[in-house]
Amino acid sequence: MTTITTHTVEYPADGLTMIGHLALPAGTGRRPAVLLGPEGTGLSDVERRRADALAELGYVALAFDLHGGRYVSDPEEMLARCLPLLDDPDRMRGIGHAALDVLRAEPRTDPDRIAAVGYGTGGAIGLELGRDGVDLRAIATVNATVAGRPGEAARIRCPVWAGVGSEDPIMSPAQREAFTAEMQAAGVDWRLTVYGGALHAFHHPPVDHPTVPGVGHHPQHAQRAWRDIVGLLAECLPVPEEQRA
Repeated sequence: MTTITTHTVEYPADGLTMIGHLALPAGTGRRPAVLLGPEGTGLSDVERRRADALAELGYVALAFDLHGGRYVSDPEEMLARCLPLLDDPDRMRGIGHAALDVLRAEPRTDPDRIAAVGYGTGGAIGLELGRDGVDLRAIATVNATVAGRPGEAARIRCPVWAGVGSEDPIMSPAQREAFTAEMQAAGVDWRLTVYGGALHAFHHPPVDHPTVPGVGHHPQHAQRAWRDIVGLLAECLPVPEEQRA
């Protein structure tokens, strides 16, 4: 297994001190990088492990924070914070830009070769960075088929992949249609993968606390979604063979 290095990084955003997880691949030179966003509950070991897995593939990876170092397990508290956030594109962009600045400042990061990968609220933030015109090589989201403000998708400069469960009551068919119509009208290179029988947050292992209705783990589709994300990165943000340990 590739030897990686991990660090905890603190940075200000959204009026909070955020605590992210930075994973660095083996070696010393610059590498392509991935900004990794969590579900609405916030940064957990699930996202930290995903960042580590990306580092093992040769990427610099930053799993960013949403709640000032807290994991919000109470569904009502999580919704009370995330619903207003999802209704405020500028606030989402502020959180995303703050994390992106940290990732770009890392000496191992190639600042011209960055992708955004996100789940739920973290995926919506990645999309807002694209709508804000950030130069990304790819955007991948799971459970985040959220349409943006009219016309702003035309500023997306990279391929967009979205994955969603067919039985997800939070990302409804109407939302999916609005999202895909927005991408198509803007001329974005987009893809939507619908995972049959999957609920919201199907990618996330089972948790030991209450969740909002409509959440459920689907092990097979979780693995498939990860492979789809890795495949998108390999297509749009490949790690040169000589940089893979």
